[in-house]
Amino acid sequence: MKRTRHYSLKQFFQDFYLVLILFFLYAPIVTMIVLSFNNTKSRSVWGGFTTHWYTAMFDNPTIMNALTNTLLIAFSSALVATILGTAAAIGIRSMGKTPRSIAMSMNNIPMMNSDIVTGISLMLAFIAYGISLGFKTVLIAHITFNVPYVILSVMPKLHQTNRSTYEAALDLGASPFQAFMKVIFPDIVPGVLSGFLMAFTMSLDDFIITHFTRGAGIDTLSTLIYSEVRRGIQPTMYALSSVIFITVLVLLLITNLKPQEPAHRARTPELKARRLAQKKRRAAARRIILITAVSAVMIVCGSWTVMRYQTAHSDVLYVYNAGEYIDESVIRQFEDETGIHVTYDVFETNEEMYPVIEAGAVQYDAVCPSDYMIQKMLENDLLAEINFDNVPNLSHIDPKCLEMARSFDPENRYSVPYTWGTVGILYNEDFFKQHGLTPPKTWKDLWNPALTGEILMQDSVRDAFMVSLKSLGYSANSTDINQLQEAKRNLIRQKPLLQAYVVDQVRDKMIGGEAAVGVIYSGELLYIQNEIENQNLGYRLDYVIPEEGTNLWEDAWVIPKNAPNKENAEKWLNFLCRPDIAMKNFRYITYATPNKTVYDMLEPELQNNKGVFPDDSQLGASEVYKYLGDDADKIYNELWKEVKSE
Repeated sequence: MKRTRHYSLKQFFQDFYLVLILFFLYAPIVTMIVLSFNNTKSRSVWGGFTTHWYTAMFDNPTIMNALTNTLLIAFSSALVATILGTAAAIGIRSMGKTPRSIAMSMNNIPMMNSDIVTGISLMLAFIAYGISLGFKTVLIAHITFNVPYVILSVMPKLHQTNRSTYEAALDLGASPFQAFMKVIFPDIVPGVLSGFLMAFTMSLDDFIITHFTRGAGIDTLSTLIYSEVRRGIQPTMYALSSVIFITVLVLLLITNLKPQEPAHRARTPELKARRLAQKKRRAAARRIILITAVSAVMIVCGSWTVMRYQTAHSDVLYVYNAGEYIDESVIRQFEDETGIHVTYDVFETNEEMYPVIEAGAVQYDAVCPSDYMIQKMLENDLLAEINFDNVPNLSHIDPKCLEMARSFDPENRYSVPYTWGTVGILYNEDFFKQHGLTPPKTWKDLWNPALTGEILMQDSVRDAFMVSLKSLGYSANSTDINQLQEAKRNLIRQKPLLQAYVVDQVRDKMIGGEAAVGVIYSGELLYIQNEIENQNLGYRLDYVIPEEGTNLWEDAWVIPKNAPNKENAEKWLNFLCRPDIAMKNFRYITYATPNKTVYDMLEPELQNNKGVFPDDSQLGASEVYKYLGDDADKIYNELWKEVKSE
């Protein structure tokens, strides 16, 4: 009698649990793939279907360089680590019991060690031995942390081999190498292949160790994606991640969906097992040969590319700038006009940039920090005085911006202004009209209970405390512990009203209508207003500088004291001050330009946009951030942790 299978409640919950897990695993990936076809940069507004971001991805030299570096480093380090690790495993296997145990314990330490400790240790070691950080240091670092994983993969297979068979091959006249290749190697091939794939995967995915050991101009996909996320990820990265995911998925399907052997070819179980084992060994050997060949080709091509690059570009410039802070065509134009090759790196925050310059492991020629960080660099003797005879285009810079720069560069000897702006409040006019609320005019308005769940604050210690300090009537540069404690309590009191602490997401959330008010940098205003108009969203976002005053900031170019190409850096500064180049940059980054000649050429509607170009009457009690000293920074950070932990 045929038994009918009933779908029990237990089975339902098991299936539901599986579906739930799959949903949480793949919903973000599906979302990313969908966004890669969105015809707008917004993550909350669908602008129509497009393949533009895929085209832009392949046209983007930064992404392609990062992809090339990633694959080259992963293949090369995995290949070298596999050879070294296999040889080491064979050596350890031949040891006595106690030495072998000690060796394996030592091998396990790097795998259990924190990545950040390994990364910093390797960086310090390279610096101590006078090795400049760059491609070679990343490759050495990846080989170093991959070798233990290869040893761990090969050792179990070595334990399964029969030493007597190897010795018998020697007795029959085979050389040690022939005996190893004919007897030992076929048995350990699965372990060797597993070790290679593990090393390749570990290298492909690594971020922390790469971050600490890379030099100027060296980016992998992990470091590039991290940089993009920190400053507002671009849709081209969605496209890149989608391509990688689909490629891996197809390879997995091809690997796992193999046709079964016809039944008529089946023999005895012993014969089938023997043939299957032989087939697996031959397939594994072919894979290793193929991987080795591909790796060798990539190493040769990579080495040829590096040598060609170094030969072709003996006149270079190393630039370190914030992300999305220059029109990339400007870089190419500078190279075409001067013959100087630009190696361009980006940082996400001033705090990330500073230790790189301070350590001196990577030598940059031109860096673009913010005001307070320039003051810190000056106080720590990290900057070179600029020879302004080589920067005649400084004459185009507005004297007001040079005067502003005196707050961090008292004699205007070490910096050239690049952009400036304010921190203010972006608000949705329609929301305030619909709810009968008065639009915000002061920082105190961000504590209005009527705005509960509609407020976005900057996830930045100085900006958050500036908002709180100013709302209480104190200086944005206060170091008075009582004032700072009061500002902390004020921020904690505000937290129930907030939707979130965010950074670049303010822009997208406000465009998408997800919040009514947000603290934002003035340079975002033009982009936001253009997006609202282009997408015809039917509402208006406006920007206000609060009555209590705000942070009046200025970013400027400086030359580190250890810059290897100082004259090239001065050519770069002069080039950026040229009106046509400064105009290009303004159109691209939309932050206020300090170039008076450019300002005079702008359309009247831009000149009169008081959000971008505020006049003196709006700035009132506004202040430029100052470097307050390490002790004050520590206090700010401790109080900020208390705010975030509440």
